[in-house]
Amino acid sequence: MLELLNVVKSYDGQNNVLKGISLKVNEGEFVTILGPSGCGKTTSLRIIAGLERVDKGSIFLDGQDITLLPPNKRNINTIFQNYALFPLMTVEENIAYGLKIKKLPKAEIKKKVKYYLDLVQLSGFEKRKPDELSGGQKQRVAIARAIINNPKVLLLDEPLGALDLQLRRDMQIELKKLQKKLKLTCVYITHDQDEAISMSDRIIVMREGEFMQVGSPNEIYNYPKTAYVAQFVGNANILNGKVKGFKDNLILVSMAGREAVIENQAYKLNIGDDVKIAIRSENIILNKDDTKGLEAVVDDKSFHGGEAKISLLLPTGEKIMSSSYGLNNRINTGDKIYWNFMAKQGIIVEG
Repeated sequence: MLELLNVVKSYDGQNNVLKGISLKVNEGEFVTILGPSGCGKTTSLRIIAGLERVDKGSIFLDGQDITLLPPNKRNINTIFQNYALFPLMTVEENIAYGLKIKKLPKAEIKKKVKYYLDLVQLSGFEKRKPDELSGGQKQRVAIARAIINNPKVLLLDEPLGALDLQLRRDMQIELKKLQKKLKLTCVYITHDQDEAISMSDRIIVMREGEFMQVGSPNEIYNYPKTAYVAQFVGNANILNGKVKGFKDNLILVSMAGREAVIENQAYKLNIGDDVKIAIRSENIILNKDDTKGLEAVVDDKSFHGGEAKISLLLPTGEKIMSSSYGLNNRINTGDKIYWNFMAKQGIIVEG
């Protein structure tokens, strides 16, 4: 449905905001561009929408080259974080705006507006103005106004960023249901890893104008290719190690002052190679008595909601984090402890 091919964008001819990015989005797919502020994700969205011109590269929509088309000729709609509702228009007038521009018959507009009001659960709010609505209701109006025109692609620029945490989670569920029901093709941008994982068919992790990894939420979370992706999505621990040998489908590595085994996932390695190993905090198993594990000292212990986070200081001077749900455990700051992980849960990543 949508393709970006080697898109380059710079400002003042110096700052390369986008460094030749390429992407294919399938029809009905929900794709999220995930990255920190300043990585280029909003610029990517504005280029797709036609609000920014590319310096190099091409954009195709349903097989048509739209690189030079203005925004109103692209059949692409955008939902912004600030809603961008017309303050003097009612809810129904805001939703109907695009249809009126297209000069559809009044009866058809009325029918469509009623359908989409029901769809976003705003029946009864037709005559209200935006300043009479809550944040979640404003967001629903913005969604209805965007999808009533039946765009080929819907772009969403951190649309839930202004909502409080619980409402944000509720809207994630509603938006995903709506996307599935209407089979919308969506490109969503966010800096929130949890939001990306819960909503996306595919995630693009972006950094400094480049796509670092593209994959399903499972691929991005469980099989990161780089240390950056592993840490940005899920805050993985990254440890230094050295390959000591191979046995069956396992790699023997020296790490954290001891030896451990890692499942060999077709890594191209030789004995003596230095490696970086990513391990999720929830995959670290702690035990006071299992001396076969790797040694550590409990450096700190804290609780976040119902999750216990234990910071460990390793003999090498490296620090790692272990996390588990539940407030009751017998591990305290200063304790000597042993830790381990399953072979398949240690992932070798690029630096």
